[in-house]
Amino acid sequence: MALRDRPWPDPLSTLAESVVGFLQFVHTTAVNKVDGLDEAQARATPLESSPLMSPLGLIKHLTAVQRQHLQRTVGGQDLPSLWRSDDHDYEFRIGPDETIASVIAAYDEEWERSQRTLREADWSAVVQSYRPVRVERLLTDVLQESARHLGHLDIVRELIDGAKGE
Repeated sequence: MALRDRPWPDPLSTLAESVVGFLQFVHTTAVNKVDGLDEAQARATPLESSPLMSPLGLIKHLTAVQRQHLQRTVGGQDLPSLWRSDDHDYEFRIGPDETIASVIAAYDEEWERSQRTLREADWSAVVQSYRPVRVERLLTDVLQESARHLGHLDIVRELIDGAKGE
């Protein structure tokens, strides 16, 4: 896998363009974080206090976040949830048939859907999530959660092989 280019949003971007631009930046950075890892390293869980937190598990979780909040809640799409209500950590678990390539492909596909959803959405609309929420407010939640987990990915990657940086 080759590193992907990750431009910052244009300084003259609107708020909507900035949010989508930073979601793209976080997406690309997360994908780049697994560059150079082998399959075992990508599954490694070096944080004793978070035994499911692997690079692939974090990316799989970010995929589930986008599916739930952007496609299902904002877009009203009838897609299956990637979360399981009986297992809060389900989306962090990596199945035996999942690979770096398959997890990244699913994340990329979800991001493509998310971009379409965001282009079509009325950002000022109120949608029903766990409670009524304005779309633009929910999008800032998705951005902060994605950035927070990107920080986890930084730490996990550094513990696995010493790689540092964005």
